Amino acid sequence: MTKAYLVGNITVTNPEGYAQYQKHVPQTIADFGGCYLVRGGATTQIEGESLGGRNVVLEFPSRAQAEAWYNSEAYQAIIHHRKNNSTGNLILVDGYSPG
Repeated sequence: MTKAYLVGNITVTNPEGYAQYQKHVPQTIADFGGCYLVRGGATTQIEGESLGGRNVVLEFPSRAQAEAWYNSEAYQAIIHHRKNNSTGNLILVDGYSPG
């Protein structure tokens, strides 16, 4: 089974409102076997234009687990805190499996 990665490029527009999302999202991710590989942190723009001021990379055991997390009742109950207090992009990409 190939791991899957959710990559987010986010610009927080209302830190106080976004804080509610930050408070609750980690448990929803863990409940589906996911974990943070990147959560914020310093960045250096090497090429192109920035897609957001905050970068996040989540690892899930599989694409199915990542999709189940995103569509879960628990995540959908808090997603408005992200959408109402930030702008950005999310992509889901399968991991590399040599062979």
